[in-house]
Amino acid sequence: MIFLILDVHYKTDVVQKLDSAKVAGIRFQGIEINEILSEHTVNVNNVAPYESGQFYKRELPCLLALINQIDEPFDVIIIDGYVFLDGVIKAGLGKYLYDNLANKKPIIGIAKNHFYDITKDYAVWRGISKHPLYVTSIGTEITKAKEMVSRMDGEHRMPKMVTYVDKLGRVIN
Repeated sequence: MIFLILDVHYKTDVVQKLDSAKVAGIRFQGIEINEILSEHTVNVNNVAPYESGQFYKRELPCLLALINQIDEPFDVIIIDGYVFLDGVIKAGLGKYLYDNLANKKPIIGIAKNHFYDITKDYAVWRGISKHPLYVTSIGTEITKAKEMVSRMDGEHRMPKMVTYVDKLGRVIN
């Protein structure tokens, strides 16, 4: 199975008062031992401003910009965030992404922070951390998604690929 993990980093031009973003993606295979197949980045200008409760409006066009430039195959998308804000029905970034994909792929959301509608059923404990990750999904069973995240390479709370794509997105070009 080939995974595509995505992350977005924003920067603000204070003079022009415009936001831009750098989107990073890594295609990899293997859950317990990761093999990186390719790395991708794209810069997106004129990013929508942050709106409380409407985060997807800012992030979705950025994710789609990167996904649309990748020609190599992938089976599952992993995002930094929630697929469903309540685990089941209330759409989060991952659900909006899924709805906007021309070629539907399962999406697994890994969130670092607890959202008030998420129950402990979505918590995944990794390493010796006192704080869980929260996993939601679409196109794949939640139990399978949670198992994959719990088994992902890395000894700490954050799987190695989550940390790696975050660093890739922060590299200044």
